[in-house]
Amino acid sequence: LDIPLALDFRNTGALRIEHDAASRTQALGAMRSIVLRTLTTIPAGRLRLVLCDPVGLGQEFAGFMHLADQDEADVLSRIWTEARHIEQQLTALTEHMENVIQTYLRNEYETIEEYNAQAGEIAEPYRLLVLADFPEGLSERAVRRLESIIASGRRCGVFTMILRDPERKLPEGLSETALNEGALRLQCTEGTWTLASPQLPPMHVDMEAPPDDDLLTAIVERIGEAAAGSRRVEVPFSFVSPADDERWSLSTAKELRIPIGQSGATRRLEFRLGRGTTQHALIAGKTGSGKSTLLHVLITNLSMWCSPDEVEFYLVDFKKGVEFQAYAARELPHARVVAIESDREFGLSVLRRLDVELRRRGERFRDLGVQDIAAFRDACDDPMPRVLLIIDEFQEFFVDDDPVAQEASLLLDRLVRQGRAFGMHAILGSQTLDGAYSLARSTLGQMGVRIALQCSEGDSYLILSDDNPAARLLGRPGEAIYNDAGGKIEGNTPFQIVWMEDDQRDAMLADVQALNGETHRPQFVFKGHVPATLADDRLVQRALAGEASPADSGGLTLRLGEPVAIAEATELVLRPQAGGNALLVGQHPEAATAVLAGALLQAAGQLPPAATPNDPGLQIWLIDGQPPDAMLAGRLASFAAALPHVVHRVSNRNLDEEMAALADVLAQRSDGVREARATILILGVDLHRIRDLRVREDDFGFSMSDEPQGPRPDRILADMLREGPAVGMHSMLWFDGTANLTRTLDRTAQREFEQKILFQMSANDSGQLIDTTAASDLGLHRGLLYVEDTGTLEKFRPWALPDTDWLSAAAAALTR
Repeated sequence: LDIPLALDFRNTGALRIEHDAASRTQALGAMRSIVLRTLTTIPAGRLRLVLCDPVGLGQEFAGFMHLADQDEADVLSRIWTEARHIEQQLTALTEHMENVIQTYLRNEYETIEEYNAQAGEIAEPYRLLVLADFPEGLSERAVRRLESIIASGRRCGVFTMILRDPERKLPEGLSETALNEGALRLQCTEGTWTLASPQLPPMHVDMEAPPDDDLLTAIVERIGEAAAGSRRVEVPFSFVSPADDERWSLSTAKELRIPIGQSGATRRLEFRLGRGTTQHALIAGKTGSGKSTLLHVLITNLSMWCSPDEVEFYLVDFKKGVEFQAYAARELPHARVVAIESDREFGLSVLRRLDVELRRRGERFRDLGVQDIAAFRDACDDPMPRVLLIIDEFQEFFVDDDPVAQEASLLLDRLVRQGRAFGMHAILGSQTLDGAYSLARSTLGQMGVRIALQCSEGDSYLILSDDNPAARLLGRPGEAIYNDAGGKIEGNTPFQIVWMEDDQRDAMLADVQALNGETHRPQFVFKGHVPATLADDRLVQRALAGEASPADSGGLTLRLGEPVAIAEATELVLRPQAGGNALLVGQHPEAATAVLAGALLQAAGQLPPAATPNDPGLQIWLIDGQPPDAMLAGRLASFAAALPHVVHRVSNRNLDEEMAALADVLAQRSDGVREARATILILGVDLHRIRDLRVREDDFGFSMSDEPQGPRPDRILADMLREGPAVGMHSMLWFDGTANLTRTLDRTAQREFEQKILFQMSANDSGQLIDTTAASDLGLHRGLLYVEDTGTLEKFRPWALPDTDWLSAAAAALTR
């Protein structure tokens, strides 16, 4: 009678192959065949292999290493050969079993089979431990771990296959009975296979021949591909979202709680802040682990469950991405601040804003004599929503040990220590905590809630606690550990984050908009990935509509762009006093041209045309040294020419004549009479290309030439910079670097600029201009405004260069 011999994992869960010295190779081939049969039987992605080959150094199972080529499959990482590595793997398996028993099975399910039948998408994969040449490579501690796996592994879905020579002595403390209990035993003696069973007489077994290397490789590669495709787990967002009649139904008076995922087979895991020590949260996981999805689920679901009177968001993203852009585009009513691809300086301004709110709430609580949000709401009608500060990649605050990092550390520490009493909570997200070296460890210690996604063992210790490596065992995107015990191991709760498509999120946000109706709630949006738009500026719009306020005697106020802070705009003021000029330096001609065009437009909007320099209003001098083949040649000149104002365009051809005219105006105004006269705005581009404006070498020595002693253009320019601002003649000059600046203006003339606008440049140029290398770190859409008399340095986003059609329309609007 010939019948199949099957290994039943549900009831047996263990295989022991015993061989003599002559049959080791044959036994290893059978083991490979059985492992391969197991891989092809259990559905792809539902099995994890732990292969240990201390004698063969991995050669005996080398064909299975093709599984490791599929990073997303996570079926096999490598073949373990060192005793310490084998011990680590056995430790990881026992920790996994401990988690399965205490978190998944408990007293509800007898085996992992029963649990998986209910768990559906988040069914727990099986583990298969294979030990070749047992007990080689096993330390005493590893043997103790193996005993636990043999005793309880089957219930937890951890199965063992052991290959051994019975002639070798078992480790001390491990008996034959314990090793073989409940296992299927096969014996190979001189090439003959038998089934060893205490219930049956010896039975002959014909083992199937292992496949050749080519077939093994083909099968293993196909399994790896299938496993990679099946690894994605998507618990639907509907598992945690409210029904239509439950929207905006939750109160945050007592605490903030919101479901974010599935824990166990049927339970919803709730994210909770506001009670006891669970006031702030730390979320961390490597790239692709699901951190961004978790933040989106948290924000969107809170917006669905709670009204803007219950919770409001301050969203700051330091990543080079646009994670939070949807909340600005959809005008999420809960979001007070949305920062997209934020700068450290903007993040600091958000902390300053929250620090002001913290003090305001503290004063109101003291006035009413209350201790918490619930008591405050009972005492007055003000809803006082909870504040949720969410910072993604928060460690960017602390990558440099500079004043920004120091102030951010101080403000963040104050928020996490004092915010709990006033309903203000911080959620800090990061891929790794290695870069947060300047953040006080005591601040991280205040993070009562820790959510760890896939990460290394070292990061697991940083995210959770020094004795909690549990996050290293997480194997798929969206799988996480929720810990509300400050990271202590007893607080671990594994769960799966729900999945939400972008379209689904947008639909939910549209529903939130509908719930909000026509109620207007202010929202500040910082878009760090794009330049500022001149057409969107409020004062520019007023100027084009004929509603701009006229410039007063205090000077001409010109906006340069949007600040990297929660503020209205970055402004430059050209005051009628010495030094009332502006110097632009940097390697971005588009940004410089846009700032000059914006200044020209705003000045024209504030001051009417002046027919002569002695009439009230504005006259413009444009000194243009750009070559005809320059990318932006003529752009500024054509816009200036379209304005209703008098524009003097100065070039190599008419330099002497126009500079002499400027000198005459300056001379006429040197009488000290302060009557209403035209403001003269002098804009300069590429002045170094105009030879007669350059500093002459003979100015530094004695000249014996017969040159006529009339006013030279370079000296007129120097006089204009020195004496012009006090009599209403202001200059804004752009140079692409300090080399060309020095070629055109000497040191004395360079000191006549109280305000400097810097774009991207070298560290040496930055240090020469403002005594700091700050401008060397500027990106494409960034600038610095330096005001010398106050020593302030303000970072901003310069205007994008408007297209010619818009500039023409703007000039036509001013003409009307």
